[in-house]
Formats: sequence, C-alpha cells, structure tokens
Amino acid sequence: MNKKSKLKIVLIGAGSAGFGQGTIADIMAEKALRNFQVTAVLVDVDEAALRRMHRLAEKLKEYYKAPFAVESTPDRRTALPGADYVITSVATRRWDYWQKDFYIPAAYGFRQTYGEGAGPGAAFHTLRSLNLMVPIAKDMEELCPEALLINFSNPESRVCLAVSKLTRINAVGLCHGPIHTLTRISEALGRSAEEIELTVGGINHFHWALEVREKSSGRDLYPDIDRVIDSYEWDIKGFTALMYHLFGKITYPAPSHPGEYFPFAHELVGPKALEWGIGRVSQRLSSTGSDLEYVLEGRRNMPSYELWSMDLVKRIDDFLAGKIPITTPDVFFKTDLTHPTMELAIPIICDIELDRKRRELAGNVVNHGLAVANLPEDAVVEVPLEVGASGIQPVQVGPLPEALAGVCALQISIMKLLVEAYRQKSKALLLQALMIDPIVDSYRRAREMMETMLKVEADVLPELH
Repeated sequence: MNKKSKLKIVLIGAGSAGFGQGTIADIMAEKALRNFQVTAVLVDVDEAALRRMHRLAEKLKEYYKAPFAVESTPDRRTALPGADYVITSVATRRWDYWQKDFYIPAAYGFRQTYGEGAGPGAAFHTLRSLNLMVPIAKDMEELCPEALLINFSNPESRVCLAVSKLTRINAVGLCHGPIHTLTRISEALGRSAEEIELTVGGINHFHWALEVREKSSGRDLYPDIDRVIDSYEWDIKGFTALMYHLFGKITYPAPSHPGEYFPFAHELVGPKALEWGIGRVSQRLSSTGSDLEYVLEGRRNMPSYELWSMDLVKRIDDFLAGKIPITTPDVFFKTDLTHPTMELAIPIICDIELDRKRRELAGNVVNHGLAVANLPEDAVVEVPLEVGASGIQPVQVGPLPEALAGVCALQISIMKLLVEAYRQKSKALLLQALMIDPIVDSYRRAREMMETMLKVEADVLPELH
C-alpha cells in the first residue's frame, strides 16, 4: 500500500450522460487505483440525473468488481472537503444556450462556423462558464486547497486562464481533441496510435501537430503524411488538408474548431452547427440519435452531439430498467456502458499518485517556462505533459510557426479581456474583446448583438456594468 492509502475524487457535473458515465467507467476499470481506498463522490444540481448516474456507478462497480466507495450529493460544498482531485464538466442548459451563441450572432451578420470556442458567440459561452467554474474553484480554495482541478468544461483555455488568474487552485484542462488528432493521423498512415509520438502545440481547439514521429525509431512521419494528405478523408470539406497546405502542419481535424479562428473558414466549411442539429431550429421534430442524419466533426453518417447525448441517456435508462444488458453497444461508436474512455483524467491521477513520470498526450496548462516559446508565459497553452509525484509540467515544444503564433496571440488577448470583463463585471471590456475578434466586422452590429445577448442570457451571465 502506498503512503497515501486513501484517495477522494469528486466529479462535478457527474449527471452528464457522457462525462459522468465515461469518467466513472474510467475509475472503475483502472486497476492502478486499487492501490488506494478510493471514494468517488458524484455531484450534480440535476438530482434526477445524479440518481441515474449513482445507480449506474454502482452497477459499473459491480461489473468491474472494484473495491471503491461511491457517494453522491447535489451540494458541492458537502463533497469538496478532503478531496484530492476534482474533475469538472459543467454547463447550464448547454444546448439551449449554445443555440443562442450561434444563431443570435448569425442574425447580426457574424459568420461563425460553430460559436463554441472562438468568435462572438464564444465570448458569452466564456462568461457563462466562468460564472460556474470560478465559484467552484473558490470553494476549492476554502475546502480543499491542495486538490488538483481537472477541468473538461469549455471553452477550455479560457476557463483554465480564469482559474489561474483569479484563484490559487492548481488546474489542468483536458480535451479529447489531441486524442482525435492522433487517431486520425494513425488511420491516415495505416498505423496504430501506439506507434506514434505526437507533439502538439497551440491553444485548445487550435492545436497543431508540430512533430509526428515513429516511437521506436524517432523517424519523422511528416513525409508519410505528405503522401496521403490529399487522398485521406480528414473531413468532408477538405479543410484539414487546406490548412496543411497553407501552414505546413496538421491541425485538429474537425473544421468546426480551428475554423472558428479564421474569418475565411465560413466560406469553405459553412456553419457547422446547422449540419449537426444544435438546437431545435436545425432538427426535424421527430429526429432521434439513431437517424444518422447529421455529420459530426466533418465526417459522414455521424449523429449530432445533442442527439447522441439523448441516445446515451436512453441507453442508460433502458439498462437500469432491465431492458438491455450493460454491454449493449451503441450504434455509432460500437462501445457499451462499461467501456473506458481514452480521456486522460484518471491516467494523470495515477501518474501523480504512483510517480509514473509519464508523458501524456496533451493538456491545457499555464505556459510556464515558455513551453510554447513564442506565446506569453501567462497564457494557457495545449502541449504534452510530463506527470509524476511532483505534479504536471508542460513539455517544451519550441515556437509555433509565425502565422499560427499570431493567431494564437490575438486569441490570448481576447481571453485575457474576457477574464477581466468577468472579474471587473465590465461591459466595456467585453465590447473590447468582441471588437478585436477577427469574426467581428462592425461596431454597430457588435454592440447591438452584445446587448441582445446580455438580455437573453441574463439569468446565467455575470451582471456587467
């Protein structure tokens, strides 16, 4: 038994059918955690969703014969004392507000591809998320100040920047994006992902594959990528290949995300939210997740996020009602409710507790020591991590190509303005952040759009003056 025999992991937002189910499965399946007396505490303000996930957690515990305790509470302040790790994935009425983030700026003439991580809609997504996440981090300062915050809440870079600037909590932000990039590169090259060492650098949803090497030999695999760049379907619109030809590197192969950072992306890939069925406006009323009517991440025959989430909730309910076995796979990804994810939260916990001194694919951390050499040291960057008992250290990846560093630097300034707008409750700083966004091309329309958004999202935004 390790010196630390007990481990308390708090999951905030655990009622989410995707985040909750996946993270609980990761905990229960991880044999390295059996070195500890683990207590997993599930937290969600949606008490019906919390009850569903607690029941599923007990079933997953039974399936894996995991000797762990499971608790649940709707009150995070009850859960936080004594926590070693706090894993968060939180949002308020995600689909309803995402719909507003996309359609209202579009109504004012701003040509967003997605409205989640960059562009004018993302400014309001940021403020909503900070209004949830900063109070959580402040509670951690009071109740478990030494705990590591592992955040999945978007917009990832902006949330982690606010935590770093407004609290004393140590945090890392995780995203499946680099995993997706590695998976697609391995598919394109006809290799297993385990054979490839990927080094990404940039900011969340705008990372770039700075190096792609064969692990066994260290051989540069970019010449191989060059040979398949135009024959492999990275995405339907060819956006990933275009970015490669333009900038010389592979980016996150999902046009929605890197496309948010370029005004020209809209003319190439269009408004992705319309294709993916975000919100009632873009769904047939009879649509279900199994219809396969939409595309996800620019790939054919994939469901929208919302419809997939609805389908996952139904599968959990059907299992708990005894209608299907726990091992019933879904129709899209062929995974079942017991299936661990590829996310890095639980591996990072094991790296720290067991001092594995392991390199993990990527995380969002403060740019200490200029891990990305030509971005500000107080920015939050997405880079590989070295993780052991001493904590999480960003891997030094060198500079980004100048054009990409310039795009990132502008976005970092927008992030800082939004964090300050939240801290100072300043409408003036919010407007500044909007006006330097490359998607925004009109002062008058931006100001009118801002006032409309502040009105329609008033119940979930900080009160700005």
